Amino acid sequence: MTNPVTQAAALLKDHRESIDRLDAILVYTLGERFKHTQAVGKLKAEHELPPSDPTREATQIARLEDLAKEADLDPDFAKAFLNFIIQEVIRHHKKHQN
Repeated sequence: MTNPVTQAAALLKDHRESIDRLDAILVYTLGERFKHTQAVGKLKAEHELPPSDPTREATQIARLEDLAKEADLDPDFAKAFLNFIIQEVIRHHKKHQN
């Protein structure tokens, strides 16, 4: 029979390995996302479009809230996370406007 502490340590190790892998996926996914939003910012600047699109942002927030519910993730957290990303994207878009 396995010692409960040893068994818990093994489970903890497995969870942490999964968390580390998922963190890497998040970072690379955000990197890919920002490559596209940088291209959007340049395109908007070239065509003198505003850096912010409130209609698109509202649609994306609602969509992400729905996805969060499906994924059993707190929708308020998902909304706050997307709002943070949107603000960062707008900040980058404004840099292209100058």
